[in-house]
Amino acid sequence: MRKILIPTDFSETAKNAIQYGLELFKHQESEFIIMHAYADEVYKNGMEMDQQLFNVFKENTCLKVENQLQNEVIEFSELSSNPKHAFTYGACFGSLVDETNDRVKRENIDLLIMGTKGKTNNKEISFGSHKLQVLKYIKCPVLAIPTGFKETSLHTIGFATDYMLPFKKRELRLLSTLAMQLYAVIYMVFISDYKSLSRRQLDNRSFLEYCLRENKTDFIQETGKNITEGINKIVQEQNFDMLVMVNQRHSYLENLLYHSTIEKIGLQIKIPFLVLQNLNR
Repeated sequence: MRKILIPTDFSETAKNAIQYGLELFKHQESEFIIMHAYADEVYKNGMEMDQQLFNVFKENTCLKVENQLQNEVIEFSELSSNPKHAFTYGACFGSLVDETNDRVKRENIDLLIMGTKGKTNNKEISFGSHKLQVLKYIKCPVLAIPTGFKETSLHTIGFATDYMLPFKKRELRLLSTLAMQLYAVIYMVFISDYKSLSRRQLDNRSFLEYCLRENKTDFIQETGKNITEGINKIVQEQNFDMLVMVNQRHSYLENLLYHSTIEKIGLQIKIPFLVLQNLNR
């Protein structure tokens, strides 16, 4: 059974992410764990309270969150047509990243799904601060779904890589399974000034080809210094249905996530964005 974790803030964006996950894995035996970390809202709204009032407010918030989670589980379990879908939920008093990582480790989560915007739903940005923190630090694959995006049929998947990172077999197996069940072609996108690959890159590419040997794959190589510009160009030209990248220390994606927002860098993500993590788990 695949374990899928979905953090929610009860916004329409979060609900859309849950619906997307149900549809994407509608034929798979899956457990959907819906969680909400509520420490930030308690501390923010309880700043002026004395300890006794604060404790009461904290307890009431927990009860309210658990009730909201229960209602969401009922709503989405009724939408699911697969009897092999299981649903659980959890209210957590802690930060989103810490509580999510704890659950990833404890439950051995295979995939985290989230919407790219939250309650503020600012049209000028794709990822709010909490969502960027999840992309940076969560130690399992993260699938980010743009607000309002509902199309789950995948025909083409763009996998942007420089082949410098050692891939993880478990992460690639998730991608391989997704592509196979939806009959999608995986395009390896490589952008560089150098036409030939180093020995390290050749080894990593061979491992990637081996792990995706049962999939339909193709390779796209473009010459250029601006990786972001190149990715945007190819995504638009190829009309990809999903973009995949790997996050690891000293990678292009880590630099993008740590030193700026995706918007400032200019990476235009208007399709589902799957981030594979090469962080220690």
